[in-house]
Amino acid sequence: MEFGTETEISSVALGGRVTDVSDEFFAEAENLIKVESAPSLKGQFGPNGALYSGWETRRHNPTYDWCIIKFGAAGLISGFVIDTAHFNGNEAPEASVQALLEVGSELPRANDPRWTELLPRVALGPNSLQNFKVDRSTDAYNYVKLNMYPDGGIARFRVYGLIRAVFQENSDESVDLAHVFSGGRVVFVSDQHFGVGSNLLLPGRGKDMGDGWETKRSRTPGHRDWVIIKLGEPGYLENALIDTAFFKGNFPESFELHAIDSPNIIPDEDESAWTCILSRAKLGPHAEHHFDLENVQAKVYSHVRVTIFPDGGLMRVRIIGKRALDRANAQDTLGDTTKDTHSNVVPPVSIIAPMTAAPLSAEAFTPYGHVVQAFSSAEAAPSGTKVTPANQGSALKFHKLAPIVSFYPPVQPGSSAATAGFSVYRCSPLEFNFRLDYEKSGPGWPVRLLERHPYTNQAFVPMGVGSGEALKGSDALKNPGRAYLIVVALNGNDNKPDKTTLKAFLAGAGQTVVYGAGTWHHPMVALETTIDFTCVETQFGDGSTTDCEVVDLSDPKGYPTVKIAPF
Repeated sequence: MEFGTETEISSVALGGRVTDVSDEFFAEAENLIKVESAPSLKGQFGPNGALYSGWETRRHNPTYDWCIIKFGAAGLISGFVIDTAHFNGNEAPEASVQALLEVGSELPRANDPRWTELLPRVALGPNSLQNFKVDRSTDAYNYVKLNMYPDGGIARFRVYGLIRAVFQENSDESVDLAHVFSGGRVVFVSDQHFGVGSNLLLPGRGKDMGDGWETKRSRTPGHRDWVIIKLGEPGYLENALIDTAFFKGNFPESFELHAIDSPNIIPDEDESAWTCILSRAKLGPHAEHHFDLENVQAKVYSHVRVTIFPDGGLMRVRIIGKRALDRANAQDTLGDTTKDTHSNVVPPVSIIAPMTAAPLSAEAFTPYGHVVQAFSSAEAAPSGTKVTPANQGSALKFHKLAPIVSFYPPVQPGSSAATAGFSVYRCSPLEFNFRLDYEKSGPGWPVRLLERHPYTNQAFVPMGVGSGEALKGSDALKNPGRAYLIVVALNGNDNKPDKTTLKAFLAGAGQTVVYGAGTWHHPMVALETTIDFTCVETQFGDGSTTDCEVVDLSDPKGYPTVKIAPF
């Protein structure tokens, strides 16, 4: 396609809308910016005549008809697609396009003197799709006026270019650098049989599977599909969100992320130049999955590659990070479709970068234990979960979401056997120094120690959350779903926490965390108010003897810290 690596900035999916039109007697102008191709409505009639999926005006206009479209975000325009599909004998013979930028609330009129012609009058044909490439505008526009001469029908009208992202000047806030409104764009897709890759960067969570990226089923062992995203600006990456909304039986089994800093629009560097920023991780159906990224400290990346195994569908990909304010990212230039030039200066960073606490999910927590919770439907439960009707059909039962395990040594004569039981912890909220005013990245809350239980797993079931006010200034904590904080790590070769595996999660009041036997974890941390937890564990005798090991995490470089990202 002529505009394969650019964005359809006029699309209704980005908030595009028709603001004014000269006439739409036979078919409404809003059809012009629909996402799907125009279907044939042959043989169907309405009160005004034959039906068409497009914009069609009355006959015998002595001058011309026009339609004004507002973009969801301003952009630099590279060209247009004008499609007269299924209009044969009633198509518009000719068309032209004008554009302007309006930053106020006034809607421009057809006779506004600021209209600039970008596409001179061109001939159209019946039932045909034509690409019209123009010199990319050096000015950003957020309105276009499509003129047809003298009247007739046009099925679809698409404006392509680059979104002109507007960031707060010199702000180091964490933003979604891949989002279409940040200027992110998909520049390569291995396969998009059922859904196009560019959908991954759209606003919102979509309305069905058609709003996502979906590949065809593979039959080859070891198959994988991938998509490459060029970030709106190079940046320091922190977290990723992978959303499988509406993909309930066709989500990928797993995925991984790689990143690169490349001057090319489509990177052509060797595979060795790509850095793995998230090792292969499981995905689940119809859910948002949040992950801290790896190997991203003090590194600037311009592109992210999402690889799915073996195939399937994703709804959205969000790559959270901070723009590299110290380096200039020059815009693409027409005629040079392979290069985006920029410098490569790396600013100083703190010795220990803070972890970001991501919402808890069963898939992301798999290395550390289990998550027990209800799901919206049987299809939304993790793959392999047995789900059956219960309570005479008034409930769904999600079976055995986590086991109760015990690895205590054999009981010696005269010793008490290990038995499972219920305990209760009443956890008061801790005083945090989280910095949640997203314009600054504060030091976060220090993780001073971790503990583990080598012989048994532990489940913590929140019994009730108080209604006290959130900590002053902690807007991100006012969501009652964010009830407590989890910090975990795997065991290292020295039988101490492996700090490279440290992860932090935000758990909701409807989620039970089950720490695997031997998993290092911080004691329970209530965020806003006192929480009572039922603890299910296996203990010797009355519990006076435990298998709890505690390790202090003090280090000459400082303690690890946790912050909350603006998901």
